[in-house]
Amino acid sequence: MGSSGCGGSGGTGGGQAPLPFADRPAGGRELAARIAALVEDHRVVVLGLPRGGVPVAYEVANALGCPLDVFVVRKLGVPGHEELALGAVASGGAVAMNEGVVRRYGPGREVLDSIVARGLAEIRAAEARYREGREPLPVAGRTVVLVDDGLATGATMRAAVAAVRSLDPRWVVAAAPVGSAQACDDLRSLADDVVCAATPDPFIAVGAWYRDFEPVSDAEVRRFLSGPPSGQIYQ
Repeated sequence: MGSSGCGGSGGTGGGQAPLPFADRPAGGRELAARIAALVEDHRVVVLGLPRGGVPVAYEVANALGCPLDVFVVRKLGVPGHEELALGAVASGGAVAMNEGVVRRYGPGREVLDSIVARGLAEIRAAEARYREGREPLPVAGRTVVLVDDGLATGATMRAAVAAVRSLDPRWVVAAAPVGSAQACDDLRSLADDVVCAATPDPFIAVGAWYRDFEPVSDAEVRRFLSGPPSGQIYQ
């Protein structure tokens, strides 16, 4: 793809980004320079994975001059061991299961179906809370840039890519300022482009690579969405 975005510009920012990032916006600015070299289609939309991916996505959208929206994803934990991911659900009704975990630790089908249904209901509620009545951005036929603040296992981003695919985009870019090499590599078979500004080894955890990694609130997500980075978010 070419070198101009929705009106922004930037270089590839070759090599590994210097770590740690000061905060999520700093990671977003680093990421934007690398994404700008990939997107030439003026019909680009940037979708931030809430909550931590939204401040990053805001900087990307601002730098590229593109509209911004959220794309909600929920991890599904094993009952009683929620840190162990059964899979994830995402906007648009997509479900991505970790079949190995499901086979070894998963509950019966009825309980599993209930967990999925609950996750999808939470997504619908979160979308309503973040958008405050605004319609989701159309993505059919557009280049979609999915942004998170980091990729540890990549399960959340994989679910997001699968969900966006069902909405018939022209091109899908999965992007994060930092990620494990394995997570970034695994995404390359799903997304059309993958941008990880830094892949430290050992990876440790996403928060290890930000000096400021305070939780992002719902109010902050709404503020990023209501303050257009490029004139108008919803178009």
